[in-house]
Amino acid sequence: MSAWIFPMDLVTVGSHTMLAAAYDPTADLRRMAREQFGIPAPFPWQEEAMTALMQPGARVLVVAPTGGGKSLCYQLPAYLLDGTALVVSPLISLMEDQVRSLEQRGIPATYLASTLSSEERQARFAGIRRGRYRLVYVAPERLSESIYDIVPARQLSLLAIDEAHCIVHWGQDFRPDYLRLGEVIQRSPPPRLLACTATATPATRAEILRALGLGDDQVILVLRGFARPNLALSVEHTTSPREAMRRADEALRLTLVDPQAPRGAGIVYAATRKQTEQVAAFLRVQGWRAHPYHAGLDSELRGKISRAFADQHLDVVVATNAFGMGIDRPDVRVVVHTQPPASIEAYYQEVGRAGRDGKPAGGLLCMSPGDIPLRRRLIEMGLDGQPADRASIQRQWGLFRDLLRYVDACSCRHDFILRYFSDDAEAIGGCGRCDVCRARAAEQRDDPASLERDALVVRKALAGVARGGRRGGLTSVCDMLRGIENERTIRFGFNQLTTFGLLREMNHDEVMAVLRAAVAAGYVDVTTGDFPVPFLTELGARVMRGETTSTIRLRSFAPRASRSRSRKARSPTDSPPGNDARLRFDTLRELRARLAKDAAVPPYVIAHDAALLAAAERNPKTLLELADIHGWGAARVARFGQAVLDALRSLAC
Repeated sequence: MSAWIFPMDLVTVGSHTMLAAAYDPTADLRRMAREQFGIPAPFPWQEEAMTALMQPGARVLVVAPTGGGKSLCYQLPAYLLDGTALVVSPLISLMEDQVRSLEQRGIPATYLASTLSSEERQARFAGIRRGRYRLVYVAPERLSESIYDIVPARQLSLLAIDEAHCIVHWGQDFRPDYLRLGEVIQRSPPPRLLACTATATPATRAEILRALGLGDDQVILVLRGFARPNLALSVEHTTSPREAMRRADEALRLTLVDPQAPRGAGIVYAATRKQTEQVAAFLRVQGWRAHPYHAGLDSELRGKISRAFADQHLDVVVATNAFGMGIDRPDVRVVVHTQPPASIEAYYQEVGRAGRDGKPAGGLLCMSPGDIPLRRRLIEMGLDGQPADRASIQRQWGLFRDLLRYVDACSCRHDFILRYFSDDAEAIGGCGRCDVCRARAAEQRDDPASLERDALVVRKALAGVARGGRRGGLTSVCDMLRGIENERTIRFGFNQLTTFGLLREMNHDEVMAVLRAAVAAGYVDVTTGDFPVPFLTELGARVMRGETTSTIRLRSFAPRASRSRSRKARSPTDSPPGNDARLRFDTLRELRARLAKDAAVPPYVIAHDAALLAAAERNPKTLLELADIHGWGAARVARFGQAVLDALRSLAC
């Protein structure tokens, strides 16, 4: 009989029988978590989910970030309840890892997959019929008719649906077989049902329940907070995919330090299979043990890569979104996106694979001018390579626009994400660690004058898009607004327009940020086809004419991106302003000359004048501060950083 029954009945737990009134289920859950799973104590939200699931007829939806411990919510009840739990899981590698972990704890479990031989599948089915296993993992396609085709009705203790966000057909991990689960559940209702997902917005949660045929009043929602304060989130605006690769290498060096003996692991994400191959090849040249991972590889190779990474035989995986579900490596210190993913949900799930041990970790998202049209093409392509339907395109484009709002956020990145997931209770008013918090530490931009200035800049940018007449891409429109005469602006006739040079006081990155923000706000859209170009929407036209107020707030740009552009207007050999900065600049040039002579290399190999100029102006006190200055990448800091700091400190003595 079930370990949990109604008050005042007799209840059996292990070899002990007692009055239910004297039985403390929470204490028993804690004891079994400690003794069987090696967990000192479940989190309160885990206890809430498990307590609810133990009740007959329970329907529970658990929403918790990646690596939060959702699997315990069904594994521990499955161990306590009589019978066999059936777990729906999307990946064979994930099933294998879960079963291996359970067996190591002495909990009998198995999985059914196409990779098994016919004889092995029959043997496992026989074991299921005999009640040999506490948990059985299956792929969703195995539940085509009834859940009782796998586990007999009298034996089934509960049905758990892991990675339930795969149900949502506009999600990045969509699996069509998950959509049939609702019909299967309606035909053969399980005694208990648990669905687990990560980073789901209210809209996603509602879609999951709808697909499962459940109403809000039937389900107990257990929502774990999404705050991950140990993650230092940042965004960098790069000029090209090649520069994004270099940023990935720098991020790995700053966090893992040494490719030969890394201090942890890293995951690098890219939008396409081709890009994963290129980035992995680049990182291998830099000395990293890196391997690409994408759906185009055969399943056996993908399994080997996942196991090698989990077993710490591989330090860096460069992957599409095909990699990550169920990966449980706590020492991932950094996650880099060389191209933006499809949505905030996808991003937070992927970046959340860093710092699972609670120690400091980082997440870097790179954004290049070509990433917006690339994402548009991927959205229109659909999941199976066929053109997507209009409704799906609009929905996914809306999700990507949400991500663009995050990219150009003017508030703390953690608070932005918490608000997006309707987790306002955990908003902290600024984490102090993300790039926005650092950049805005001494910046106040809420005065009426700055609001008016922002609105004027947006209207000028929209006018540029409108006058562009769908003749050029975002980069060409940016060049037109900045008054840049080049092959493209001349060919499109942009240099003859009244909008030519409207934003000439702004640098490339700043204008691109305004244009991206306009796309995110719905003021600008892009055409379909191989070469998407921007055009004004009806809302954008009203904002341009001043009939509707712009909601876009601009901010000073991320330090590295803006410095790299703005300083090109000044000769790198110009002395920096101020006597102190000039003295530091001269001192660093002398240091560079000595280092170059010792290494028998030209001075620019040590550092360019622009890098010395930036260091003289910023006067860094630590290696991390120096690494944040444009021109001082991780390799350069590792070789010459301490000498630079010593030279600067000598001036203060």
